[in-house]
Amino acid sequence: MATPEENNQLVIAPESTPETQPNKRRKKKSIVWEHFTIENVSPGCRRASCNQCKQSFAYSTGSKVAGTSHLKRHIAKGTCPALLRNQSQFTPGMNGNGSMSDPPKRRYRSPSSAYISFDSDRCRHEIARMMIMHDYPLHMVEHSGFLAFVQNLQPRFDMVSFNTVQGDCVATYLREKQNIMKFVEGMPGRVCLTLDMWTSSQSLGYVFITGHFIDSDWKPQQRILNVVMEPYPDSDMAISHAVACCLSDWSLEGKLFSITFNHPVGEPGRENLRSLLCVKNPLIINGQLMIGNCSARTLSSIAKDVLWIGREIIKKIRDSIKYVKTSESLEEKFLELKQQLQVPSEKSLSLDNRTQWNSTYQMLVAASELKEVFSCLDSSDPNYKEPPSMEDWKQIEIICTYLKPLFDAANILTSRNNATPIPFFHELWKIHELSRAVVSEDPFISSLSKLMQEKIDKYLKECSLALAIAVVMDPRFKMKLVQFCFSKIFGDEAPLYVKVVDDGLHELFLEYVALPLPLTPTYAEDGNFENMKTEDNQGTLLSDHGLTDFDMYIMETTSQNTRSELDQYLEESLLPRLQELDVLDWWKMNKLKYPTLSKLARDILTIQVSTADPDSVFETEIKELDPYRSSLRPETVEALVCAKDWLQYGSSAPDEISNAIVKVGS
Repeated sequence: MATPEENNQLVIAPESTPETQPNKRRKKKSIVWEHFTIENVSPGCRRASCNQCKQSFAYSTGSKVAGTSHLKRHIAKGTCPALLRNQSQFTPGMNGNGSMSDPPKRRYRSPSSAYISFDSDRCRHEIARMMIMHDYPLHMVEHSGFLAFVQNLQPRFDMVSFNTVQGDCVATYLREKQNIMKFVEGMPGRVCLTLDMWTSSQSLGYVFITGHFIDSDWKPQQRILNVVMEPYPDSDMAISHAVACCLSDWSLEGKLFSITFNHPVGEPGRENLRSLLCVKNPLIINGQLMIGNCSARTLSSIAKDVLWIGREIIKKIRDSIKYVKTSESLEEKFLELKQQLQVPSEKSLSLDNRTQWNSTYQMLVAASELKEVFSCLDSSDPNYKEPPSMEDWKQIEIICTYLKPLFDAANILTSRNNATPIPFFHELWKIHELSRAVVSEDPFISSLSKLMQEKIDKYLKECSLALAIAVVMDPRFKMKLVQFCFSKIFGDEAPLYVKVVDDGLHELFLEYVALPLPLTPTYAEDGNFENMKTEDNQGTLLSDHGLTDFDMYIMETTSQNTRSELDQYLEESLLPRLQELDVLDWWKMNKLKYPTLSKLARDILTIQVSTADPDSVFETEIKELDPYRSSLRPETVEALVCAKDWLQYGSSAPDEISNAIVKVGS
């Protein structure tokens, strides 16, 4: 590290010494030397004196140099009394009138330590972002601890009130909403909505509405669009009212393809929703793509039933783990026994979170693999009481056998990479096969099989159309897998369910064929329609010469004399299943071959089977808005939730920040 003598010109008394000859000095670069003077206190000891308040600071003793960081803080953070009295005159970057002057010619050596002009509006913007991104309570800006922290950090900042930061958060939301509006408008396909109903301590409902779509690069996208407060969440109009608000707010009339919700809705409520969809979006085949059974909620319900049946045995396992985890010495003893017995398991013991059923499953799996250690502990530790019996361990293994396919299926829902319903259908099929395959006179096993079979069959009957048409869009399976699985699931009724899928697909395809298409839809949908024009307007499109009617004639005569794209696709051979296939990427590569069917496939593969956020898939309880959020205005809740979701994808540039304050009442 270079010494100040090497980097900077010293400002000291006029007399020169051999160690400070001009020909051996460099010009100082640090701006602090505009405010400090180096003084010789004693031989080998020098101090830096502030030119304003005359306070002195350590600089060098012998060969040790203190550096300039403490000097920078003295003048930059406003701790110099003289600078505080006349701040505008001496603050770096400010002129005598208090306005910004040209940047000083000399800067700090390190860019990270350069002076930055104070911007109150930017500070307010960053506080609002902080509140949104980390779910901090807005009243935090009025807490004494936070006030003291900010005042010590920057005394010049005028702290904001709750109302001000609330308005700044709403302003951030409105600014980001404009970007999301443009983003959604640019989507080439339709939108699928998921509605997640949350409760609150005031018995109010909050419907979290997320829009799912596939962009022009055939990548799945999702954004939280609305949080609608419903005062009567159990009414027949609650869900349909929330959907209507979303369609109107985002101009999605005619763009909706399917909706998935997790709130129990009676038949009158379903009729309200179905009629709304038919009026607002006639393309949705009479409201049949309305999924009223969230897959994550269904899996959690089955898992809870399984855990409830085995609750007494599970309590023994939990108590045994508690005993081992009560002290460090017991844990060490347990590990020693494991090593002595040479148990190959690499799993470690941990207690479960009862609100997350996957943690209970993982606790049982780990304990089951270490059952030999528990048995040995029973014989060597007299204080270890009521250990699980061998029969208990057998039942734990049975419980894990039933929970595993549920766990695997739920894991599909936690991955954003598996955005289509196809992988989930395969896992659902495994659950169905397990529930049918196990036949036992053991009341414990038969009760598990019965409850799993009933709930899975109910779910499949309600969601068979949405799941099946997505599977058909996989070129490795098409209708063949649907026919095979339905024959196992529905038995004699299978042909009827297969016909519903086949008729629904053909009906949807004909409606897409009837849509007004541009001359070259595959270019227009990706925003490349303008690229067909020659440069400098030297050429014109063929449609300018009256060939649009001819294009329609070709489409009509072709559809009359040849097989449709859908029939051609279904009749072609299945792709081999030797390797993983990105179905969306396959349709992207084949959109020229199937210009209309690819559009339908894109929308079908957008359908969602779960309303739960990936972090909430395993939750056993209905989501509840915390008391603080519930106390805020519904508009503020929506702004905070939506803006947090949007900011993770990027935000407006700093120069787009408006100084306007949105006034919102408390």
